[in-house]
Amino acid sequence: MAERYFAPCPRGLEAALSDELVKIGGTDIVPAEGGVAFAGSLALVLHANLESRLASRILWRVGSGAYGDEKDLYTLVHAIDWHRLFKPDRTLRVDVAATRSPLASLEFATLRTKDAVCDRFRAECGVRPSIDKRTPEVRVYVYLSEREALVYLDTSGEPLFKRGYRRETEEAPLRENLAAGLLALTRWMPGETLLDPMCGSGTLVVEAAMIAAHRAPGLKRTFGFQKLAWYDGPAWQRVRQKAQDRALAAPDTATIFASDIDAAAIVKTQAHLAAAQAVNFVTVERADVLTRNAPAASGVLAINPPYGLRLSDRHKLAEFYPLLGDALKRRFAGWTAYLFSGDMRLAKLLGLKVVKRTPLYNGALECRLFEVPIRAGSMRDGAMLKSRTD
Repeated sequence: MAERYFAPCPRGLEAALSDELVKIGGTDIVPAEGGVAFAGSLALVLHANLESRLASRILWRVGSGAYGDEKDLYTLVHAIDWHRLFKPDRTLRVDVAATRSPLASLEFATLRTKDAVCDRFRAECGVRPSIDKRTPEVRVYVYLSEREALVYLDTSGEPLFKRGYRRETEEAPLRENLAAGLLALTRWMPGETLLDPMCGSGTLVVEAAMIAAHRAPGLKRTFGFQKLAWYDGPAWQRVRQKAQDRALAAPDTATIFASDIDAAAIVKTQAHLAAAQAVNFVTVERADVLTRNAPAASGVLAINPPYGLRLSDRHKLAEFYPLLGDALKRRFAGWTAYLFSGDMRLAKLLGLKVVKRTPLYNGALECRLFEVPIRAGSMRDGAMLKSRTD
């Protein structure tokens, strides 16, 4: 019998994640807002965590049922055979999220869920797990709708966008799974020229390099399923080794380019490529996006310009966007640019024809991925700025 799972992802990437999960081996794919439900064997947990570039986590459904109050929730959670899922000496964290739930307090619902898990362990084993909210070994997630409670065990541990090549204290402005999703939406494929001319810390090109290298995104990290009762170490090592062998067999060249005007950004990008074992796949150079030349006659431009959240920055960007549009028109005719931004003025100020706007979210910030085929000559006719979708 197949197990049921849910993979959260950045909003806007549900369709792309559905396609990815099919390739990994998932069945009964059901996209939802902010993620995708799917089915498969327990062995699929290993592959999905190791291989998914777009998911934030892989959650394993271990219980579900109707509820009306906190007592019902406690009974539902207490009925699950927790001692068959993980050992009581594991540390535990419980999180509860809800949409239109009748419960007055999610904090109290979280407390009752924790009590139900611990009470079941105490009844079955005589001991209970300790609670650790910062670095738990096991995470329980409960999602409450208006009438139904879904209970999940997290099989990922740290979020899957943490690939393992960044320092623990380092936070990327663009999370890795969102960057991989942007690449999926551009339809870029290894062998086609790709350039990020405002690469920052290099998240987009590192993800592209890992795709070109056939390198599974989870090869440099550990996972939550390694703390669960059914974990089979030798089976996991075989899965991992197969992924490593695939990466070793990949050609060590690709037509991926990265540049930035900031010398510190170049150093950081090179460091991340080295840590991801993908340095040979990207040509990195210091250059100004407004003056650099195209590295090929055609290709994909993937650009994540600054958003201008502060008023002073917004004024500067209002001056910068027309200059960027002119530079792209002069130097990148024959290319297709994809600009990801939370600044909705970009399409108008860029002065180029936007043929598609894909709604996406960077955390809570609503953004768009603007698709811009670049042609020589002026494209400042306002009629040409109309999008096919919004």
